[in-house]
Amino acid sequence: MPKIVVIGAGIAGVSTAYALIEQGYDVTVVERRRYAAMETSFANGGQLSASNAEVWNHWSTVLKGIKWMLRRDAPLLMNPAPSWHKYSWLLEFVSNISRYRENTIETTRLAIAARKHLFEIADCEGIDFDHVRRGILHVYWDKAGFDHALKVNEMLNEGGLDQRSVMPSEFAEIEPALHGNFYGGFYTPSDSTGDIHKYCAGLEKACTKRGAEFIYDASVTRIERRDRFNLGCTTGGADQTLQADGIVVCAGTNSRDIAASFGDRINIYPVKGYSITVELGSVEDSSAPWVSILDDRAKIVTSRLGAARLRVAGTAEFNGVNFDIRDDRIRPLVDWTRMMFPKVATEHVVPWAGLRPMMPNMMPRVGKGRVPGVFYNTGHGHLGWTLSAATSAMLATVVATDLPVDARLAA
Repeated sequence: MPKIVVIGAGIAGVSTAYALIEQGYDVTVVERRRYAAMETSFANGGQLSASNAEVWNHWSTVLKGIKWMLRRDAPLLMNPAPSWHKYSWLLEFVSNISRYRENTIETTRLAIAARKHLFEIADCEGIDFDHVRRGILHVYWDKAGFDHALKVNEMLNEGGLDQRSVMPSEFAEIEPALHGNFYGGFYTPSDSTGDIHKYCAGLEKACTKRGAEFIYDASVTRIERRDRFNLGCTTGGADQTLQADGIVVCAGTNSRDIAASFGDRINIYPVKGYSITVELGSVEDSSAPWVSILDDRAKIVTSRLGAARLRVAGTAEFNGVNFDIRDDRIRPLVDWTRMMFPKVATEHVVPWAGLRPMMPNMMPRVGKGRVPGVFYNTGHGHLGWTLSAATSAMLATVVATDLPVDARLAA
């Protein structure tokens, strides 16, 4: 039975571990934090959103980035300080504008497939992650935004998504708590929301019950290949060496450096996003939305996480590896919440920031590396929660081709 080491215990890493266990592999997960899902998978926007599959490789994104460069509260903020990694990433981003339509359709298909996998896993393992299946409503404030969404909707429909346009007169029926003078919107009833951290924690427990080992507080110090891989890591000041037949890199923004050690170029850039979790307390359910909202103009989303919490998230900040939680980036989330849902009390708000691991073409890197036995499931960007269940199943199939499990041992 081949031994596989998965590096990273975020949504991609834990999902990969589960998919490999299903195939019969002996799996060990190495994570630098003390628990699973403590970085990008801790407090994201919460949307399981095939309707958000549009890739960002569009000239309008570039123009907005330039326009907003000097606005500290801009939805898309670019630190102009020189950085070879950042500017090389941006050049590659622009070069993929020609694949905008193709990649949007492919991402839609992948998101729909992932939805099925994730729901089946959650049901099978009994994972409670505050799942709310009331759809996602995209709202637009003007004709230009709505007209662009019409074109995007054609691509989403081609990818197999059931999404329909709605007029402002229909908004109150879909989500009574929402306030605003909108031009129009699109509603996707099949999309949903949930707590990514709770899901990861539940899936980690399921993996452990099935025999997987999780090693936490572990920094990878070296990886050597002889007949097998020798992976050195430091845990609590003690060094240990793990032996493996294969390695799967699911290390988020750290995947780029690990890949380079194997001679692979995985050009991930850390794009920071922010969120607030509003503790609703005694506020009535009608005050906060149950249907997830995506405001395209502000680049902000909401997710209801059970009866007591509302997650509000958004913005994109190109500022390198920086986990600082800036008040001038959190304040727009609070102000937006008060404007859209005026009865929601924002007295108890928990801020957070995380780094999305983004590839220049906005597509995850799933498959083999140059070195035999090295694999990748990383670079999901803002859609890791939405896509990981499908990419993990795809990756497990690739591993099974290169490192097949003896059926007799697996049984």
